[in-house]
Amino acid sequence: MKNQNNNKNPKFNIQNPKSKIKNKNIVYHPHKITKSDRSKIKGHKPCVLWFTGFSGSGKSTIANALEEILNRKGYHTYLLDGDNIRHGLNKDLGFSIEDRKENIRRIAEVAKLFVDAGLIVITAFISPFKEERDFARSLVEEDEFIEVFVDTPLSVCEQRDPKGLYKKARQGKIKNFTGIDSPYEAPESPEVHIRTDELTVQESVEKIITYLREKKII
Repeated sequence: MKNQNNNKNPKFNIQNPKSKIKNKNIVYHPHKITKSDRSKIKGHKPCVLWFTGFSGSGKSTIANALEEILNRKGYHTYLLDGDNIRHGLNKDLGFSIEDRKENIRRIAEVAKLFVDAGLIVITAFISPFKEERDFARSLVEEDEFIEVFVDTPLSVCEQRDPKGLYKKARQGKIKNFTGIDSPYEAPESPEVHIRTDELTVQESVEKIITYLREKKII
């Protein structure tokens, strides 16, 4: 569900992954072992499941449940969660437009590396702008990026407010909060569309697993 906020979408201008690096003395070193080689010993194809949706939509809950089931079935996975990443890799970033851009850029690059390692990568980030999600998609092969739209009405997310963030945003204590004073651009054609007002967590997970099977990823 798109937020009807009238604020203009701030341009992220994420650097094109095909653009040249700044230092001309850095040369890419090819490896003999390829992504295909790594995938063969894992029993599944690599991909990134990119969960997007409002804060409190259930992204982390569904992503955790999905990874648990995939792990039990013997698939090689790794879950990158927005809050957890900000305790380590991105602990130096705030929530300005530039920092949010860099947050997604780093995550997209890490997801790319994990896909190259042959893993099923699960990411749970609000990632509200189409431009940043398109950037993440551009880093991997066309059939390796699976956008999972966790579609939960803003009113429901705000009612849940598990971390008290919406309350603080309404009070003006948090600026540029998605859904309140910063827009959310809902995916127009996600690979998987999860309506949490219609599906349980288990049903949502089964829907994703069905997609993975149909695409012969698992």
